[in-house]
Amino acid sequence: MISFPSCKINLGLNVVGKRTDGFHNLETIFFPVPLQDALEIIPAPNRRFQFSSTGLDIPGEQENNLCIKAFNLLRADFKLPPVHMHLHKVIPVGSGLGGGSSDGAVTLKLLNELFSLALDAEKLKNYARLLGSDCAFFIDNIPVFGYERGDSFEPFSVDLAGLFIALVIPPIHVSTAEAYALVVPEIPQRSLKELVRLPVKEWKDCVVNDFEAPLTKKYPSIGMIGQKLYQAGALFASMSGSGSAVFGLFEEIPELRSLFPDSFVWTSQPL
Repeated sequence: MISFPSCKINLGLNVVGKRTDGFHNLETIFFPVPLQDALEIIPAPNRRFQFSSTGLDIPGEQENNLCIKAFNLLRADFKLPPVHMHLHKVIPVGSGLGGGSSDGAVTLKLLNELFSLALDAEKLKNYARLLGSDCAFFIDNIPVFGYERGDSFEPFSVDLAGLFIALVIPPIHVSTAEAYALVVPEIPQRSLKELVRLPVKEWKDCVVNDFEAPLTKKYPSIGMIGQKLYQAGALFASMSGSGSAVFGLFEEIPELRSLFPDSFVWTSQPL
């Protein structure tokens, strides 16, 4: 079985408080983006678990990959037989786009289907929450308002019809721990849900990602990307998640590769 884990952007991200469990409460709008990895899972022909990957390099120890963690999570409860997983990695790692989280969530969905586990969406989300805070979003993969650790959701409609999403990802890896160490939690004066209801061209300077200012201070090139996107005609530009990806929303498809020769650049079809 094969599926195509996609990524997400955050339309605003407010870190509103520190939790007693060491995590943070946040508020954000998750919006799915059709930049995709490819993941295939089949029963292992030699009865031995295998994981292989192609495409972009995946740093770190293989046993920490969320696809493998997702398999082990379900195997503990359902005694799954060995499988062969192959991941073709397209979504850059450590970019704030949730590519690894999406891979883990889609692994749960594929295993559920492959082995007829009969887990509904809510049960899959509960497993996904054990993998990471934003993994559960990718079970339904629709726009939502995320709160608490970013793993509780409310349905939320965002009208970006006809716009293009452009992603620019510089060769900077920002760890989640690094980003949270730089941010100071604060409750915003205006509700993010209220602000995102405004026309997109009015989002600049009011729809913010709380990680962007401190990370731009440490990595000035992240801030320069946003400035160049506005100069190229973006209605709105912002960093996604805990960085380093920056996205822009455009009314017409932009030509950006010459502006960012050293970065990963991707542009969607009109939404």
